[in-house]
Amino acid sequence: MTIDKDDLLKSILDSLSRIEHIQSEDIPNIDLYMDQVTTFMDQHLRATTRYPDEDKILTKTMINNYAKNDLLPPPVKKKYSKEHVLVLIFIYYFKGVLSISDIKALLKPITEKYFSKDSDLTLEDIYDEVFSLESGRIDSMKEDIVKMYQESEKTFSDADDADKDFLQKFSFICMLSYDVYVKKLMIEKIIDEMQSEQ
Repeated sequence: MTIDKDDLLKSILDSLSRIEHIQSEDIPNIDLYMDQVTTFMDQHLRATTRYPDEDKILTKTMINNYAKNDLLPPPVKKKYSKEHVLVLIFIYYFKGVLSISDIKALLKPITEKYFSKDSDLTLEDIYDEVFSLESGRIDSMKEDIVKMYQESEKTFSDADDADKDFLQKFSFICMLSYDVYVKKLMIEKIIDEMQSEQ
């Protein structure tokens, strides 16, 4: 059974509306052991995976590698603080787009200045401020997606019906991919600029 093209667009837009990040107040204020951290992340981020029954959100090996590669400050007496969880959430979102070295370049200045430090601005404040921007982005993203979808429907108008549907979906995927590609290039350029300033 194939999904109707209009149903496909509606499904995509509906899924965007359901995207939610972990609220900082939902993160326990007590230190957690690694198993508790992986369980917490799994419970709160499972819905963001492509294959919820198979995909791993966070494993012990991942956490150990993040600490070993200096992306995550080491735990204290094998326990992870709320700040550790905040950093792990940033890593989770970045790792789908950025290299480990780029993530490190982004997070290292943040953790050095704000992780377990007494300052007016906390890591939780930074997290809340950054994620407060997301809700405003959803509507404009939906508009962009609808425009790309409508443009893709105009492609391959001369193709026979058997090929047309596939080729139009392929066009739509290419447009979305190009958008991601350009944004990734911009992110990398900004990271390079930030590194040169440090």
